[in-house]
Amino acid sequence: MIDDYLARIGQLIRDARQHRGWTQVQLAEALGTSQSAVNRIERGNQNISLEMIARIGEALDSEIVSLGYAGPMHLRVVGGRRLHGSIDVKTSKNACVALLCATLLNSGRTVLRRVARIEEVFRILEVLGSIGVRSRWINDGADLEIVPPAQLDLDAIDQEAARRTRSIIMFLGPLLHRMDRFRIPYAGGCDLGTRTVEPHMTALRRFGLEVTATEGTYHATVNRQIKPERAIVLTERGDTVTENALLAAARHDGVTVIRNASSNYMVQDLCFFLEQLGVRIEGVGTTTLTVHGVAEIDRDVDYSPSEDPVEAMSLIAAAVVTESELTIRRVPVEFLEIELAVLEGMGLDHDLGPEYPADNGRTRLADLTVRPSKLEAPIDKIHPMPFPGLNIDNAPFFAAIAASAHGSTLIHDWVYDNRAIYLTDLNRLGGRLQLLDPHRVLVEGPTRWRAAEMMCPPALRPAVVVLLAMMAAEGTSVLRNVYVINRGYEDLAERLNSVGAQIETFRDI
Repeated sequence: MIDDYLARIGQLIRDARQHRGWTQVQLAEALGTSQSAVNRIERGNQNISLEMIARIGEALDSEIVSLGYAGPMHLRVVGGRRLHGSIDVKTSKNACVALLCATLLNSGRTVLRRVARIEEVFRILEVLGSIGVRSRWINDGADLEIVPPAQLDLDAIDQEAARRTRSIIMFLGPLLHRMDRFRIPYAGGCDLGTRTVEPHMTALRRFGLEVTATEGTYHATVNRQIKPERAIVLTERGDTVTENALLAAARHDGVTVIRNASSNYMVQDLCFFLEQLGVRIEGVGTTTLTVHGVAEIDRDVDYSPSEDPVEAMSLIAAAVVTESELTIRRVPVEFLEIELAVLEGMGLDHDLGPEYPADNGRTRLADLTVRPSKLEAPIDKIHPMPFPGLNIDNAPFFAAIAASAHGSTLIHDWVYDNRAIYLTDLNRLGGRLQLLDPHRVLVEGPTRWRAAEMMCPPALRPAVVVLLAMMAAEGTSVLRNVYVINRGYEDLAERLNSVGAQIETFRDI
């Protein structure tokens, strides 16, 4: 079904291009991509987003498909409604993008179950498709099948898609085993201030990778004589840094020890997947990983990534700020223990059901019911830490929760330069947040939320925090240009509507 859809879209694009009298090269130049990518699109062999279809239509001055697309997507929120019922947590965005990058290690067929259909995943699939990797949605679009080519065509890489995701940096680890020289575009994604990639380079140099950055592109060369003979000590306990080191170690034919490694949820999911590929890993869930790599990987594998603790935290915060009773199913509780302890200390009324295994057989899940509660500000500041501390991506949600509590709460978001600044957008909705410096914000509560129209913050989690506050505010709010939310959440408005919210998606005419 999906293949037929792609083939029909490809035929329409080819007809429109020929009607205009353009070659594939001319269309590729107009889109900023390669002729081979256009060729795959027209043959129905590449996943293509609605946004890309609209761009092609604009370039060819032809409405390819009637999409009602006239600009960015916005949300109209009728707030003040109580949520009710139950909602399932989707699979992890951050795990899925790491697993997609990891498929570059494997010459065999990979099936990933229940992959989140989000913009971040679509961007990675566009990049993979542009370099020759075949992917298709199967089982009514629930699962994703990926088959790599014998030889990747990095010269054809989709530059625009690659620059719209920071995850592209995780191509470095797998690619260093496939070619001696290659180029990939700079990484993009959320606007969170200056984030150095040096920790990645420090780890990957131990595998012989050297990278120079010029004109928006990483130019990589690999010295096969250099091997990680001593333990690799990561200079930053970052999730993607650890994942890149793991991806490089997976096909190093020997033993690699990685110290100061992240043990966060997406890293563990990646480890479980690599084990299915035949890579033996000791110390999963700790800060020291010992990886027994294999030189070649050619396996047909089937893997189910686990649920997303950050999405679970989003839903918990939605219930808190709207003063609702809501059951959140399939919560990965081992990655939310600190968050739940903090909320319990603030007075949250909740029940946690018995634990059961995720579909990967390793991650512990439980169902969580949240009830309306009178919250008090915590005695200590809220500050994230590497796992098993309070998740770095969950810290922003405590701004909305603290604004619903009685008293003053200090949130110290020390990781990113800009993210705390975006939290002050809540003041437009009636919040009382004082920015003390680029990393600290003081939140006064409780808050009488009020409706407003505003632009979406350019960072994913603060954007969702603003949406949650709009759901709590009486009246109608408008949140404009929500692409950043679609990067990390699948059908969020529709799913919140299923439990009582009233959110409408629309575009400018």
